[in-house]
Amino acid sequence: MNLNVKEIIILYLAVINFCGFASMFIDKRRAIRRAWRIPEKMLFLIAFAGGSLGSTIGMFTFRHKTKHWYFRFGMPLIFALQIITACYIIGSGRIEIM
Repeated sequence: MNLNVKEIIILYLAVINFCGFASMFIDKRRAIRRAWRIPEKMLFLIAFAGGSLGSTIGMFTFRHKTKHWYFRFGMPLIFALQIITACYIIGSGRIEIM
């Protein structure tokens, strides 16, 4: 299988966003059961690694961490900053999409 850079980036983003979504589900389920939890630092690390959209969708889908202002505003802010950065990189011609 021969993947180009664009396909690798798309695959990476799909996997990391799935991980963000799944981590919110798993942590919510563990919170209900009062079991060992995923550290908040890890949830933010996944978001910073590119999984902010999946983490945000998971957060609101499972109503998890929505009472914490730093999650409610932080996750969408990370996503917005990632979009702005991607637009800047693409617009500057450093990476070609087509």
